[in-house]
Amino acid sequence: QVQLVESGGGLVQAGGSRRLSCTASGGTFSTYTMAWFLLAPGKEREFVAGISWSGRSSVKGRFTSSRDSAPNTVYLQMNSLKPDDTAVYYCAADPTKRGQIFTSPHEYTYWGQGTQVTVSS
Repeated sequence: QVQLVESGGGLVQAGGSRRLSCTASGGTFSTYTMAWFLLAPGKEREFVAGISWSGRSSVKGRFTSSRDSAPNTVYLQMNSLKPDDTAVYYCAADPTKRGQIFTSPHEYTYWGQGTQVTVSS
């Protein structure tokens, strides 16, 4: 059974940085497209970054994404954080995208439980 576990969330001051991790298990993740989404109060789930099996990435704004094949971990590096970045951040994965990165949450099959990031002003 595929599992995604996020970590690294917490409280950070505005202007600071944070790195989130997502460790995957239960599948052959070397061929998966991985992505990060955020969910802020009162808003819909929003694409933050994605990375394909080949390492090609698509990011939004001040964030960057990378992956490490051992141990099946993807990272979201968040810099110059703002209070508006406060949200629950989710890791997502899909094995069928053939190297493409999609920004719609409906394109992803597997999801982690999310990790809260709170940015104080």
